Amino acid sequence: MSIHWQDKTALITGANRGIGLGLVQALINKGIKRIYLTGRDFAAQQSLAIQLKNPATELIALQLDVTSAKDIQQAAATISQLDFLFNNAGIATGSGFIAENSGDIAVQEMATNYFGPVNLTRALLPALKKSSGGAIVNVSSIAGIANMPLLGPYSAAKAALHSFTQCLRAELAKIHLLVQGVYPGPIETRLTEGFDLPKATPAEVADVVLAAIENGEEDVFPDAMSLNWYETFKANPKQLEKEYASWLG
Repeated sequence: MSIHWQDKTALITGANRGIGLGLVQALINKGIKRIYLTGRDFAAQQSLAIQLKNPATELIALQLDVTSAKDIQQAAATISQLDFLFNNAGIATGSGFIAENSGDIAVQEMATNYFGPVNLTRALLPALKKSSGGAIVNVSSIAGIANMPLLGPYSAAKAALHSFTQCLRAELAKIHLLVQGVYPGPIETRLTEGFDLPKATPAEVADVVLAAIENGEEDVFPDAMSLNWYETFKANPKQLEKEYASWLG
């Protein structure tokens, strides 16, 4: 679809690093009108707004921990109209499900990676419904398609986000609000430190995501590894499950 970015407003969670920062820079390059920079560290968002200040795009820093009902309510009260919501904030802990602390880890990762996007999206829907040609973009993971046991609770939370994306897409189809799922493989961020795999850059991912929005694409595999693994999954889901399980040694 044709998007006049200079008339649009976006909110990005986890905006000050990784894929979130890549999206901020890509949207500025598009000349978007306004970006709400959000994250748990308000000072980091303020610093980013100053660092990237430019005449074309208004950058507004907001305190927004997606696990905080208070922060979500405040964001919804602040924002009356919104075109693009990028549910990008996430955490990952290298854990399976049988370690002593894995239950606590699962709760934390579900709170951030699943309930955070669900609750924020619901709160901002009134503003998003006012948009003409907007989108909700949920950054899941290829690990949400098949569980990576090295990241078991993370994978489960991202699978839940994938399921939420599918349901939301069906529910919002009649108002023509694009609901996009993004399923990256290993990207050069803090979440993949220690993984010896080819990695795309956040900037590369962001460019693919924005192009996919312009093309109205619902499912986006933004890097070579995620594309390869998804092709394996489509051909033989069990094969991908076994491949991921083999990483345990």
